[in-house]
Amino acid sequence: MSKLRSVAPPGGEAPHFYSVAQVARMLGMSPMTVYRAINAGEFPAVRIRGRLIVPAKAVEAMADEAVADRTVVDAADFVGLTAASAAVVSS
Repeated sequence: MSKLRSVAPPGGEAPHFYSVAQVARMLGMSPMTVYRAINAGEFPAVRIRGRLIVPAKAVEAMADEAVADRTVVDAADFVGLTAASAAVVSS
């Protein structure tokens, strides 16, 4: 199994959001798989004018929980984090 790879923006600060392609690369899957999971409501994302972006906090929380609990986590359980992330962006 491959490790999650960080995709840092220029300037060295941690990203707040990832593109679907970046998330797919980090998770070792195709972007189409991520798009399908998002469209099925099984993966957290934010839609801005037709573009989908994934909150970095959601990806980190999924990985942290899987490691802490030493178990498989379901990405669908993290879909609610998207609304909280969107509220932060709009404030």
